[in-house]
Amino acid sequence: MSGTPRPTPPSGGRPAPTPQPTRLTRVDETSAGGLILDLDDPDLPAALIARRDRRGRLVWSLPKGHIEAGETPEQAALREVREETGIVGNVAGGLGVINFWFIAEQRRIHKTVHHFLMFATGGELSDDDAEVDAVEWVPLIEVRHRLAYADERRLLDRAQELLEEHGALPTKALSPELDAQ
Repeated sequence: MSGTPRPTPPSGGRPAPTPQPTRLTRVDETSAGGLILDLDDPDLPAALIARRDRRGRLVWSLPKGHIEAGETPEQAALREVREETGIVGNVAGGLGVINFWFIAEQRRIHKTVHHFLMFATGGELSDDDAEVDAVEWVPLIEVRHRLAYADERRLLDRAQELLEEHGALPTKALSPELDAQ
């Protein structure tokens, strides 16, 4: 008889059980944040945050975080922006919702993030939040190139529409043609 030899059964005569793959627990999480702009500056800068990735590189994104019990997405967005950037603002309108999946701590997480356009009304730029490695005002025309995630860059098209509605966008500073540069 040729082929692979059979494993020797453990004492008791039964073969060892085949290990079953661990099934990950599915978790749904909801967050809020967005694009906050300083309308008093002609460059319309946005407060962006950065975190270090596994390789130690800074990854720039929009500020955001979990919605707490009793909060609306708008309230959570304003709170998270204040906590992560030090900037206080108000909501001008919705930019959209991003959904994605990732695995962390043996869990499969479905994350929904509500994004808003916000206008700064006060505060001082600060990177005091322990979850943030850097905070910076970035001129609006550079934001599309600075953001690490394509889904966040796509929100800028809606931001341009809202800024035009508010009469706050003198040029096509968020124009998709800038992606090619």
